[in-house]
Amino acid sequence: MASIATALGSSVGRKILMSLSGIVMLGFVIGHLAGNLQLLSGNGDAFNRYGHFLISLGGLLILTELFLIACLVTHVITAISISRGKRAARPQGYSKLKSAGGASKRTFGSSTMIYTGILILIFLVVHIRTFKYGPSEVDGYVTQVDGVEVRDLHRLVVEKFSQIEWVIGYVVAMIVLGLHLSHAFWSAIQSLGFYHDRYTPVLYTAGRALAVLISLGFLIIPIWIYYSGAS
Repeated sequence: MASIATALGSSVGRKILMSLSGIVMLGFVIGHLAGNLQLLSGNGDAFNRYGHFLISLGGLLILTELFLIACLVTHVITAISISRGKRAARPQGYSKLKSAGGASKRTFGSSTMIYTGILILIFLVVHIRTFKYGPSEVDGYVTQVDGVEVRDLHRLVVEKFSQIEWVIGYVVAMIVLGLHLSHAFWSAIQSLGFYHDRYTPVLYTAGRALAVLISLGFLIIPIWIYYSGAS
């Protein structure tokens, strides 16, 4: 146990923890996007059915949320620790941003990870407060789906994204998320020790493509709702 604790407390161990927690959250983001894309169907029942299904999971949903919170906390703590370690080792930093090329893949996305991470964290707080803990059945946000009264989450989403400030804010947040993910996947693969002359470049490109697709998938939702007048 002591050896495990020592390993996890090392620089390499912290990078592995950050990578694994990041991969878990990436999986959640992809699943969350799949559910949210139902908003594009124009059928409020489909999205409300999805929301009600999640709530009906009860204890399993709570355990999943606690696990995701643990991953998020782990990710944030290890990211801060690694960032501080880098600053201590190179206090003056770089005067210019350059792409290092080769295996390091230094890009604007990699150089701003800590900042985009902070912005994403702020977005998460606002997002959860607005939608998860926002108006519910007791506030009149209720509808019937398959003969069952459920929270009308679709109505809440449409109301928010009918306001241009919410659309702009969400779009900006998703661009920031895409920028963060553009380096995150590659960084995780590196930290876990995977390298192959043939497949590594493919994974690097695939990771950046995935980041773009996720970002576009999320940001198209408020734009579509705003301009289509979805109801």
